[in-house]
Amino acid sequence: MFSSHSAATASVPPASRVRVAVTAPDPISHEGVLSQLRRHPEVDLCEDLGSATVTLLVEDVLDETALVRLRRMVRSEGARVVLVVGTIRENELLDVIECGAGAIVWRREATAHRLVQAVLTAAEGGGDLPADLLGRLISQVGQLHRGGADRSGTFLGLTPREADVMRLVADGLDTTEIAAKLSYSERTIKNVMHGLTTRLHLRNRSHAVAYALREGYI
Repeated sequence: MFSSHSAATASVPPASRVRVAVTAPDPISHEGVLSQLRRHPEVDLCEDLGSATVTLLVEDVLDETALVRLRRMVRSEGARVVLVVGTIRENELLDVIECGAGAIVWRREATAHRLVQAVLTAAEGGGDLPADLLGRLISQVGQLHRGGADRSGTFLGLTPREADVMRLVADGLDTTEIAAKLSYSERTIKNVMHGLTTRLHLRNRSHAVAYALREGYI
């Protein structure tokens, strides 16, 4: 005899289910999310991140390691990501959006229904932000737009971290020296440089310095 979950799963065609992989910083969080998602027939859980349509990334805080992991999932692996996070600081919000996270869910609000809603939205290529984060994002974008409406390339211009890196590049420091100066890893500095040159269609470091000078960042 089928359980109610088995019967419900059988009623959803396999082709209609969203393949979801979960990555979390600890076994308890990982198993907790899996147990939430197992209840829903719309979700087909898988262990292989490469075969998933949506990757659900669980983080307590967004440190540099978490941001690099998020960028890799979206840009290198082509994943659609639902970020479940405890806190996001003001200066991290635009970084997360620019990384390409399809949806963000607060850990305190991560019920089974909320997680599945975010997964389905991300699978369709949509965006899903908590109301308070959406308000913060609109405010930040508005401030940046008003402060740089005449800038070419993107209305977002440079993030504060990118501007810090570019000031040091303009001073002649290399990647190792910049990483030591800002207390970041060398990989983080390389990711910052790659991100801004790609986003603003800049050819190299010299071009990036010229852009930052022309736009008044340094």
